[in-house]
Amino acid sequence: MLTDAQVRKIKPLEKKTKYSDEKGMYLEVTPSGGMHWRMKFRLNGKENIFSIGTYPETTLAQARRARDEARLKLKDGINPN
Repeated sequence: MLTDAQVRKIKPLEKKTKYSDEKGMYLEVTPSGGMHWRMKFRLNGKENIFSIGTYPETTLAQARRARDEARLKLKDGINPN
C-alpha cells in the first residue's frame, strides 16, 4: 500500500512503471514523468482499466475515494468508465 510520502519520492524510469496501492488501484509512471492513477477491474469476464486522474492534481486520498466509488458501481454491474 502506498503512502503520500512514497508517491512524492517516485521518479520516472526508462520504462513505464506501475506502483501498486490496493484493491486494483495503482500509480502508472511514464518515462516522461506523467503519473496516472488507474484501477484494473473485471466486468462480465473482461479485464478493463478505469482512469482515475493524474498526480498531483488527484491526490492519493482522492484517488482512493474515486476507486471506492467505482467499486460500488461495479457491485451493481455498472461500468465505472
